[in-house]
Amino acid sequence: MDSELAALAVSGATTLVSLMVTDSWTHARELIGRFLARSSSDVTTITDLANARTRLLTANAAEDEQAVNAVRAQWQVRLQQLLETGSVTSGELCLLLASLQQLVATSATPSGTVHNDVNGGVQHGPVIQSGRITGLTFHVHQPPAAGRG
Repeated sequence: MDSELAALAVSGATTLVSLMVTDSWTHARELIGRFLARSSSDVTTITDLANARTRLLTANAAEDEQAVNAVRAQWQVRLQQLLETGSVTSGELCLLLASLQQLVATSATPSGTVHNDVNGGVQHGPVIQSGRITGLTFHVHQPPAAGRG
């Protein structure tokens, strides 16, 4: 395979994997679904996308990098096969990537200011609100019991 096409497949797989774990995935999945439908890809490809996303979202911290690399490699091969068989052209894949990279950029940009208030008692440790956190460890010391001197 031409090195330019191989690089395009790598870029596509990397972009795809980065979008799988963002809030922009729904829109990205629609774009990819339309793209794959045009390329005469089988219906199982959409199911494979959903399975890959589930794998990434359920990977624990120790598996996270391995899962990302495995899913990226899987989709790199898939995209290379589409290019090699002529099911899609490099121009078509470039247009899809441009749309997906725009989604990556917008998902990385905060859409507004977030303000959180914690109330309802005394908090004796960190309070975190997040969609996904991996590899985080807290070492919390217990406060002395009331009435003990």
